[in-house]
Amino acid sequence: MSDVIDELQRHPFLAGMPAEHYALLGRYGRYAEFPASAVLFAEGDLRGEFFLLISGRVALEIISQGQSLRIETLEPGTALGWSAVLLGRGKHFQARALEPVTALVFPGNEVLSACHAEPKFGVDLMHRLLGLVSSRLQAERVKVLDTYWPVAKRAGA
Repeated sequence: MSDVIDELQRHPFLAGMPAEHYALLGRYGRYAEFPASAVLFAEGDLRGEFFLLISGRVALEIISQGQSLRIETLEPGTALGWSAVLLGRGKHFQARALEPVTALVFPGNEVLSACHAEPKFGVDLMHRLLGLVSSRLQAERVKVLDTYWPVAKRAGA
């Protein structure tokens, strides 16, 4: 467990967290490795895992008509699978390893229970997760504007 706690203390997503919060979260984490092209989770999966990306890149994708559309490329130091902690329901995207990936994996329901049991930890983690969701929404907003604004402008809008 001390290896997991050391990794948590180095992870940018958790920077500045109090020591007792690293210790609490460390109880639930385990290392996982995924080869290139492996699917960490599929869109709609009911898997309840939350991931902290340690190494390797991951594509977040939407599957439509049998084709994958990349929404975002995630780099080491970020988190994914936030819906397991915030919503307790299925995944919104597919996550696929673009290269070999190492991640810390956490059972979302247990982390959520820890948030309820330790409110200071819960508030800290929820602020981080909501910041992540907000930044992802903003990135998609910019992509939509980049895609459609020139067309709208030409059409006189």
